[in-house]
Order: sequence, then structure tokens, then C-alpha cells
Amino acid sequence: MSQVKDPSLAEKGKMSYEWARDHMQILTNTIGRLKKSQPLKGLRIGICLHITKETSVLIMGAKELGADVSACAANPLSTQDDIAAFLAESGIHIYAWTGQTSEEYDWCIEQMLSHKPQILTDDGSDSHSKIHGNKKFASLKVMGGTEETTTGVIRLKALAKEKKLKYPVIAVNDAYTKHMFDNRYGTGQSTIDGYLRSMNLLFAGKRVVVAGYGWVGRGVASRCRGMGAKVCVTEVDPVRALEAHMDGFDVEPMAEAAKTGEIFITATGQTGIIRKEHILTMRNGAIMGNVGHFDVEVDAKFLLTESKSVREVRPNLDECSLKNGKRVYLIGKGRIANLVAAEGHPPEVMAQSFSNQLLSMIYIAKNHKKIGKNVITVPQEIDIQIAIDALKAMNVSMDKPTAAQIKYGQSWA
Repeated sequence: MSQVKDPSLAEKGKMSYEWARDHMQILTNTIGRLKKSQPLKGLRIGICLHITKETSVLIMGAKELGADVSACAANPLSTQDDIAAFLAESGIHIYAWTGQTSEEYDWCIEQMLSHKPQILTDDGSDSHSKIHGNKKFASLKVMGGTEETTTGVIRLKALAKEKKLKYPVIAVNDAYTKHMFDNRYGTGQSTIDGYLRSMNLLFAGKRVVVAGYGWVGRGVASRCRGMGAKVCVTEVDPVRALEAHMDGFDVEPMAEAAKTGEIFITATGQTGIIRKEHILTMRNGAIMGNVGHFDVEVDAKFLLTESKSVREVRPNLDECSLKNGKRVYLIGKGRIANLVAAEGHPPEVMAQSFSNQLLSMIYIAKNHKKIGKNVITVPQEIDIQIAIDALKAMNVSMDKPTAAQIKYGQSWA
């Protein structure tokens, strides 16, 4: 059983899946290498990720390795309906469509969990949190899980700190090949894509304010500068603020940056980054959006409910007429702009993230009893293997250390 918006889109979804698969050589090589041994045979895998063409390659890969897969979306607005239709036709239990209400989004997660997954893969930890916070799912026997993004890892570590985590979770987000490649290069490019699709304005010469200078913020700031923008960074971490300054960006508090910024991009994973008091000081025509996981970084509630009027002037772009006479704009209702207003990361980027996910699922299946109820990082051997596979897929060669170099590097003398 599945529920999608339009089953007739399955053929279009198949073509999108094939396009992504053909550009995710790292992941398809991993699937091909493991297919004969069927390491996930007989296991029920639950997946709560953005339902995109790239995710479909991971989902179909898990199925090829023997798993019975159920899936739902990790965001009410990010599902690609043709992909959902293709997955449903391919035998995946999927509950996802774009434009879900909060109630429908919650229902879809519950439907995915009703298939009693033994391994749970999440992006943001909404399904992990439901297992821990909803008595309806208290009896589920979960071996372990994986988590894709910073926000979700924070939630899971909070559970572990309170000794409430029910099973081991691998923080895929913390793998170097994930946060370096996905968060920086992937979000950097897909954020520009989402903003351009929604506003279709020039970046060059504009003052862009990037909130947060973690891996995502670094990627976004770098790409905006590459488009010719004048970039300002806001931060609460002194080390990251120093790094942004040394990288050549202006660093200011949001209260100051709000007065001069023309385009705002939040990338912190925190709540209350652009608040009412900031919005009221912004220039007429300022554009705001968010590429953190949840819609809590920009005060969308104030913009959408307390403005004199709100109208959608372009796809995924709301014009909010404030009571002070200014007009400001919000991308994707404050939800993750690179997925709501665009298609998320390119396939080549997600190939590394999803190779981490797939190999981490297999690691959980084999080792869950040894790990304990903790949040752990991706084992180093997986991270290194993915880097090797990525270089091979890109036809990049590298040196190997000589015996003398290895000896020298291990000697105290």
C-alpha cells in the first residue's frame, strides 16, 4: 500500500530516477559490489528522507540488496511527485506528495512506521522522535538507525544525553565525506539554484547576508561571492566568526546586517535567527529564505499572518506587505529553499551522502548489538572507502606513501 499524488507520473519518475542513477556512480558501484551477497535480505528498512530523484537511487538500492522498504518525506514541500509515483509502482511502500499539510506530513510518517522498520534512516529525526515520543510506537523493535543532517543529530544527541535513546544511531551527517561534500558543495550550489528559480534576480553587486558559518554557511557564502555578491556573515560562535572574517567576509550581528542586506540566507539549524525586530528594520524589497532543515530560522509566522497582505508573486515567493509600508519577500514559506524552490543537491553530491547511508545501514545490521544505545560517527573505514570510490568515479589519481614515509610518520625520533 502507498499514497502518492498522481500514479500516472510513474514513467516520468522512472526517467528522472535513471538520470540520477547514471550520475551517481559511487553509489551504483557500491550497490553492484554488494548485490550478490544481499546484506539487507529479510530486513525492513524505514526511510524518512526528501523524496527526490537522488533519494530514489538509495531506496531502490536498498531494495536491490534485499530490503523491504517503506518511505515517507522529510519535509511537507520537498517531494518530487513523479519520483513518488515511480517508487510506488516499483514496490516501495511510500507515503509522500508535495504540498502536505502538517497533519498529512505527520500521518505519512506514521504510515511508514506502521510497516515496523528494523532500521530507520532519517533526515531531521522526525521519525526517530516519533518513536521516542509517541506511545503508539513504543513497542517497535528497532535495531538502529542513521541520521542525515545536523539538526537531526542534535536531537538524537539530546536523547542520548538524557539516556532516552532506544537504539544506536549512526550520525551520517558527521562523516567527513558527507559534511564536507554535501553540506558545503551541495547546499552551496542548490541554494543558488533555489533562490534563482524563485526570484530570478542578479546576485552580482547585491549585499547577501548568510546566517551561520558551519559547513553549509561556508558553501553558501562562497558560492554567493562567486556570483559577485557582497557577502556578510552573522555568527554566534567566535571561532566560526573569526574564520569567516579571515576568509574575507564582513561579520556583523543580525541587528546590523538586517538594515543593509538585500538577500538573506539562514543556514544555522537554530531557531529565531531572523526575528520580527530584524524584519521591521529591513530595506524595502529584502528577500529572505532558509536552508537549515526546519522552518524555524525565519519568523515566517509573523510574515505570513501579521502582514497587511500576502500574495504569491512568483512560484515559491511570497510578497509580504508590512504595516510599516515596506514590502519584503519570503522564499518557500521559510522551509528549506534548496529543496522547496529547486531540486536539492546534484546527483554527484548525493552519491557520497547516500553511499554513507547505505553502508551505515549494513553496519547497523551487522553490529547493532555491539554499539549500545549511542549516537556514533560513521566508522572511519567507511568514510575512507567512499573517498576512494569518489576519486575513482571522477578519474582522479593520487600518490601512495612509500614504506620510508610510513616508517618516518610513525617514528618518535
